[in-house]
Amino acid sequence: MKQPNKYYLIKLPALLLSVLCLFLPFSINAQETIEQTYFCQNKLGQIPIRQGGRVKPLYVHAREVIKYLSGKKGYKNLSATQTYCLLSLKSMGLESPINLKARVDHVDAQKFFELPEGEKTIAFSRLMDEIPRLQRATRQVKVPNSKDKALQTLLSQAAIYREITDGNNWLLPAMTNERVDWIPVTAFLREDKIIEAKKVSSTPFLKVIFEEVERYEKIIGDNHLLEYRFMKMKLPMVSLALTLLALASLTLFKRFSWALVLSFGTIGVQTALIVFRILISGRAPITNMYETVMFSGFGALFLALIVGHLKKEKVYVYMGLAYNACTLMMMNFATGMLSESISPLVPVLRDNFWLSTHVTTIILSYGALALSWILANTVMIKKRFSQMSKADEAYYVDHIYTTLKWGTIMLGAGIILGGVWADYSWGRFWGWDPKETWSLIAFVIYMAILHGRYTSWIPNHRFIPLVAGAFMSIMMAWFGVNYILASGLHSYGFSEGGALFLGSFFLVQTTIILITNINFKERKSSLT
Repeated sequence: MKQPNKYYLIKLPALLLSVLCLFLPFSINAQETIEQTYFCQNKLGQIPIRQGGRVKPLYVHAREVIKYLSGKKGYKNLSATQTYCLLSLKSMGLESPINLKARVDHVDAQKFFELPEGEKTIAFSRLMDEIPRLQRATRQVKVPNSKDKALQTLLSQAAIYREITDGNNWLLPAMTNERVDWIPVTAFLREDKIIEAKKVSSTPFLKVIFEEVERYEKIIGDNHLLEYRFMKMKLPMVSLALTLLALASLTLFKRFSWALVLSFGTIGVQTALIVFRILISGRAPITNMYETVMFSGFGALFLALIVGHLKKEKVYVYMGLAYNACTLMMMNFATGMLSESISPLVPVLRDNFWLSTHVTTIILSYGALALSWILANTVMIKKRFSQMSKADEAYYVDHIYTTLKWGTIMLGAGIILGGVWADYSWGRFWGWDPKETWSLIAFVIYMAILHGRYTSWIPNHRFIPLVAGAFMSIMMAWFGVNYILASGLHSYGFSEGGALFLGSFFLVQTTIILITNINFKERKSSLT
């Protein structure tokens, strides 16, 4: 079979993906400068605190909690660490310049608070007064709808805000010989300690905190600093930049070596990202939605490089880079849907060999099937808006079929391993849980497509849109069970929300299939 030009198919989509970051929304606004910050300096971000069932740097916790409360990285010109610190100091009677606001995106929730038209935030100072009414509104709900969930989220935000402003959320280490007690900041910064430190230091509060932290690190260790350095490196953003550069090099340079070097650079950075999360959490990074998205993109690119090397085909590198770019964009910009926080596992997920093998196999299968999805959509768009010969179409169908076989085999193996894990954890191999059911539906769909292709029942021009559409079943099994159904034994460890994202994905994919496969000229002539 005559092989088509390897670049002509991937040039436009690769270039579009590589420059997409130039069109990401941004704004530069003059911010009000806040001068009064007391001792709340950014270097406090390195100190250890205990929160969420584990010890972590204040910088990490502050970023997570301020993002959860306001949807922002800080307040005006202040960092998350400074904002969190100043909020905590309200419990000491100090004047705080922070007037944090919570987002109210749900229309019915906006009506509940009687917000002015177009206003989508509510000050926490007012939200605290609304707690009794919120509690009454959510207490009697048996099956919560989207409005009830929005109100429950605001109630949870209000509870955390109160805990911070009462000084009970910031727990600092207090050493007694070799024993460590985690106490609230208000009890930690006792008046007698501050008075004594003031005799020898112009910054007595910082002196008290860092002297105790130094004692903690000498006895317990400074493992928390690993997470601090990891977060400061911003490896997901570095990975995205390398991936986009690799895609651009496929278009701009004839020499494939540039794209290959950048691809291996991406693999190296993402490997470091995964290793860091393993060292920090002490477990495989596959137990929440953020980690599955991360591992899926990494696994797809890794598999694409291997298969591309074995088959001596550059198109696999394009598929891997394009899908990896999609997952990295979600990790970097869909932070309202994916949480990068590292949390302790529920008991059933701990120390379980079958969990790790099952989830790893399933996520790798999603990555492999995503490669076929990327190429199928690319071919459909190319056929619709340009020219493609039958030989070229058959050539790309062969590569789609290859990734489809890898993905379907791993999906089937993952389902079987999941049954073994279910028997180990819950005492039954299969229970028609929503996640189990949708995984089986996806597997049956892909098996039918593979069988139809193998027996020539499905011609090339039908095979391509079927592969593109079949990935919607994977998205339903992966995201839909947690974001839309939000039920079943598999619903722990994942975020809520994201229904808008999934609905948009289904709409866009369906639209692409219809636009690229309906012959409008023939349709128009038949109507006339």
